Amino acid sequence: MGLLDGKTAIVTGAARGIGKAIALKFAAEGANIAFTDLAIDENAEKTAAEIEAMGVKAKGYASNAANFEDTAKVVAEIHKDFGRIDILVNNAGITRDGLMMRMTEQQWDMVINVNLKSAFNFVHACTPIMMRQKSGSIINMASVVGVSGNAGQCNYSASKAGMIGLAKSIAKELGSRGVRANAIAPGFIITDMTDQLSEEVKKEWAKTIPLRRGGTPEDVANVATFLASDLSSYVTGQVICCCGGMNM
Repeated sequence: MGLLDGKTAIVTGAARGIGKAIALKFAAEGANIAFTDLAIDENAEKTAAEIEAMGVKAKGYASNAANFEDTAKVVAEIHKDFGRIDILVNNAGITRDGLMMRMTEQQWDMVINVNLKSAFNFVHACTPIMMRQKSGSIINMASVVGVSGNAGQCNYSASKAGMIGLAKSIAKELGSRGVRANAIAPGFIITDMTDQLSEEVKKEWAKTIPLRRGGTPEDVANVATFLASDLSSYVTGQVICCCGGMNM
């Protein structure tokens, strides 16, 4: 369809899972893709090859997204290589679950730094470029637990709630410059991580979801494509739950 023809997208944490699905979907719609991960390993190289096979430019960048200076350097390198940055997807994230009374400071700090501070770092580095272009779409990958909370995940929930607040605030700050910012809140998505759960556990999850199934990375990628494209040119500061109705 070419919804993203001529655009350049940065997708963080895109070597696998939801990030990879978003990168592939964007490429299928004509976007050039710069993606980041902690290391450009065999998985990342395969992702780059899959993207390039769609006839667009693709390059992977090793990046510690939680490091402010490292992120600024990577974004500057991407801008030099691609010439523009139209879309930023803050997807990098980890979990370190545990009940509050047992959670260590390290568990808290790791999740906040990787999930939330990394988004700040990339937004901080990309927005001057987008402001000069007078256009841009920032997409923060939040979670339904960032909307409703979840026992045993206070660090993850807090980080994802922060992603929502960040998107809403950036939308208000930069709307007049043509820059939009939104968040996606996925629910139970079947990825390599969740696929390790037993079939019994997955069936119990499905019972709590009105659509009676877990989502796919492609389901999330479709929402991201809408927010990245001009189809959503009048949508900013919003949270779209992609959760099969579990968060109604």
